[in-house]
Amino acid sequence: MSTEATSIDASKAAAASAATASTTSATPAVEHPSSKKNKKAHHFTLKVPKGTKDWADKDMVIREAIFKNLTDIFRSHGGVTIDTPVFELREILEGKYGEDSKLIYNLEDQGGELTSLRYDLTVPFARFVAMNGITNIKRYHIAKVYRRDQPAMTKGRMREFYQCDFDIAGIYDSMVPDAEILKITVDGLTGLGIKDFKIKLNHRKILDGIFEVCGVQEADVRKISSAVDKLDKLPWEAVKKEICEEKGQPEEVADRIGQYVKLNGHIRDLLAVLKADEKLMANESAHTGITDVETMAAYLEAFGIDHYISFDMSLARGLDYYTGIIYECVTEQSAPPKDAAEKKARAKAHHKEEDASEYVGVGSIAAGGRYDHLVGMFLGTNAKGKQAASIPCVGISFGVERIFSLINQRASLVEKIRPVATQVYVMAFGGGKDWDGFLPERMQIAAKLWDAGIETEYVYKAKANPRKQFDAAEKSGCPLAVILGKEEFPEGKIRIKQLGTGQTDEGDLISVDDLVEEVEKRLKSAHEDGIDEISRLLKGL
Repeated sequence: MSTEATSIDASKAAAASAATASTTSATPAVEHPSSKKNKKAHHFTLKVPKGTKDWADKDMVIREAIFKNLTDIFRSHGGVTIDTPVFELREILEGKYGEDSKLIYNLEDQGGELTSLRYDLTVPFARFVAMNGITNIKRYHIAKVYRRDQPAMTKGRMREFYQCDFDIAGIYDSMVPDAEILKITVDGLTGLGIKDFKIKLNHRKILDGIFEVCGVQEADVRKISSAVDKLDKLPWEAVKKEICEEKGQPEEVADRIGQYVKLNGHIRDLLAVLKADEKLMANESAHTGITDVETMAAYLEAFGIDHYISFDMSLARGLDYYTGIIYECVTEQSAPPKDAAEKKARAKAHHKEEDASEYVGVGSIAAGGRYDHLVGMFLGTNAKGKQAASIPCVGISFGVERIFSLINQRASLVEKIRPVATQVYVMAFGGGKDWDGFLPERMQIAAKLWDAGIETEYVYKAKANPRKQFDAAEKSGCPLAVILGKEEFPEGKIRIKQLGTGQTDEGDLISVDDLVEEVEKRLKSAHEDGIDEISRLLKGL
């Protein structure tokens, strides 16, 4: 700031101060006894709410790349995208999530409406389908959801997080869309370099049939289902105790359930075991579910993804709206550590329960299933004035933050990610009394590269020091410099220099007319095997 400007600002401040003093002396203020307390400065710690975080720099580059990879897959399967409000009427969300309903964020009454932050993207989608009278749609939706859960930040378990959903709504031949959803799931995860995963698969009707055969009353089926769903975190003894003591089931019923829910294996092998069980096959619900899975097995084989599937009777999926096939994707890091109970006890004893990362696992990284009756729960007159019909649906939801936590473990590849996308830095070198720094000329060259879709920067200074220009280019990490020389540029010549090589050469002199073509060629050769750093990270190369 100039001395003159400082002087002017000081004069204004003095005048304002004098005016304030004059006003104050002319009109004495009546001071409230508590005003001195009110004037005390408020000190607070700058932090984000529990279970949330700011995202920036490399993290954002990686996360946006995850979104793009998944979006490309969704679009390749004919998906169209929608967006829905971040909060819904409370009655829309109530009664859809079973025991997990306690995790919903309820908002204060605003203008006579009770609303809640969305818990997932599935229920808003079902409401959207019912409200608009839609009979078939393939939709994807990438957006934030909110849960009042215990956060484990380093494991990607948060209170505010992104979900990437793909759902198919409509009436089709049995199990065709279900199999395609699992193909999307496999392609989504392998496309992000996640190879060591399994898709645990079950069918709600098989599970319901098992409970009926074991002696569970229909009214208790969902309660027992939610207990069995904890088998990925707890041993059978703990789940059995909950079934007997909290859910009120006889021990012999729990023992019979245990014989079934411990079964898992390749889809064809377990189908053979279940089909050989006469009691189970005599149950209408179980028979229907087993038939569905058998039909699906042929489609999974056709897609070449059956080796990713683990048919697992312990999978229950706690959400109430599932009616058919259910699945969730897990890796070795999904389960909690073996000494989780001890670590949790230590954290509680030392009052360090703010973050559960130490004693929980990543959990499932993608999950979903069939929900044929959810749209029907919103029966009523739709926007077209017609009675809304119940449309069967099936879908998958990818947990972005959990996937991010796995990708972020590829430390050597993460280090090479640049927070900015700049590929070319435009510089100008010269000197003498008549040297003006070529700022308009640098802008002209930058514009030419921008028009060609090449990420480009230059120093915002008329006469930029050469060292500062190189420092700025080095900070951005870009691979190429385009240099305008005082003598060369007026003759239609320009230099291109490879950066980050340690070489002190001046670069290659080319015609300005060949600039774009030459830059594009050199950028392709700048990456190993032609693969850029973010693609290499996501592929795990």
